[in-house]
Amino acid sequence: MVIALFEFRLRGDIDIAEWEQTFERMVALASEMPGLISIDGFASPDGTRLAVVRFESDEALQAWKNDPEHLRAQGRGREAFFDTYKVTVASSILREYESQRTELATN
Repeated sequence: MVIALFEFRLRGDIDIAEWEQTFERMVALASEMPGLISIDGFASPDGTRLAVVRFESDEALQAWKNDPEHLRAQGRGREAFFDTYKVTVASSILREYESQRTELATN
């Protein structure tokens, strides 16, 4: 598995409707990509946003990165939407833990 972390802050003067339309289209396009496992998004109160995108392989991630429509959206993002952004790609998981709370059945 390969995980791409896309951390960004939006500019204050963006066209919100254009941003939302572009963002929704990119999520839909990524969802159609072979090898995509999941996309999750998070936002902090200070305006920082994080997209966590999981792919089965680096080849699948590279196909997404180099998709022509995604390349155009990347350029538009740098030009009109993002104040700052950072991409981190990780391909090795040292440990992974998971827990899920379950309610005890009472009679």
